Amino acid sequence: MTKMHGASAYARVGVESEALQASPHKLITMLFDGAQSSIRAARLHLQAGNIEDKGKAISKAMDIVNGGLAASLDVKTGGEVAENLMSLYEYISRLLFQANLENSDAKLEQASGLLETIGSGWREAGGQSAKQPA
Repeated sequence: MTKMHGASAYARVGVESEALQASPHKLITMLFDGAQSSIRAARLHLQAGNIEDKGKAISKAMDIVNGGLAASLDVKTGGEVAENLMSLYEYISRLLFQANLENSDAKLEQASGLLETIGSGWREAGGQSAKQPA
């Protein structure tokens, strides 16, 4: 096992351990962080002209948005808020898709900005609920 492969495996185990011990709120926060990390990587790869890795990073971000964030929504319970979030996630996914097709840093930046806005609201809501008496 190479040093780099070992470090990667160690990091993956750390993330998996954190996920297993995390609250549902923390899991969603981790999804936001993962999507942002993938978009940052995509932007770096785009700037370096590494189109294959840019595409992989965007695909990972789309998987997180669609398979993690959007899939975690409960439209029955969440009502209009959940429906609006679903629409936003669909829009972000389209932005990412277009960014990949067009090699558009601007669309990656826009998707990142929207995720940051939603994610910061999510983090703030979690902080507020943690301060509420039981």
